[in-house]
Amino acid sequence: MTLLSKPYRALVIGSSGTIGSAFMTLLQENPGCSEVVGLSRQSTHPIDYHDLDSIEAAANALSLSTPFQLIINTIGVLHTSNWMPEKRLEDLNADQLSELIKINAVGPALTIKWFSKLLDPQNSVMATLSAKVGSIEDNRLGGWYSYRASKAALNMLIKTAAIELARTKPNTALIALHPGTVNSNLSKPFRGEQIGRPPLDAASDMLKVLESLSKEDSGSFISYSGERLPW
Repeated sequence: MTLLSKPYRALVIGSSGTIGSAFMTLLQENPGCSEVVGLSRQSTHPIDYHDLDSIEAAANALSLSTPFQLIINTIGVLHTSNWMPEKRLEDLNADQLSELIKINAVGPALTIKWFSKLLDPQNSVMATLSAKVGSIEDNRLGGWYSYRASKAALNMLIKTAAIELARTKPNTALIALHPGTVNSNLSKPFRGEQIGRPPLDAASDMLKVLESLSKEDSGSFISYSGERLPW
């Protein structure tokens, strides 16, 4: 039995990004969604992973407008103007590793901590965007040390939190969601414009997965196609 009954209220965290904006557009046009709220660095209640206190503050600000049946966290970083993913062990450096762990693992983990309190205990889904390259078992090419490590850490945090939520909110599915290659600023240096899918197509694929989840899916690492991925 699917968890998301319609209509549902949705929250998109990272709503100003490429995928977050696509989710906002899609949910605003979805008759199954009665309301969608977006959070970003520019929103009324800003959330910024460079300021970790903003996570709790934003969650507290929204606590009076709960519950949400669907929460999607799209925040993540692969590269900046200062550095690109490492190709060799020789390229590994502490600043880059620390930054990616903070944005891709610490921030999302604290988001789960604070925003899971806003989920409807009767039926809800919370998805955090991860990446297939964070799979330890699937790592065949190497490289991208910091990004791989940060997403692997995120996956462990999601899995661990899902075990606890199974006891406290048994009708909630907490998952890691792989969006695939999307035409975005994140993928642009890696031929994303040529090989990536349009953001609305990617969001549509992922929303179909989210709307089909059951509570037994909680603690899973799932692709946009619905495929279960190895941790």
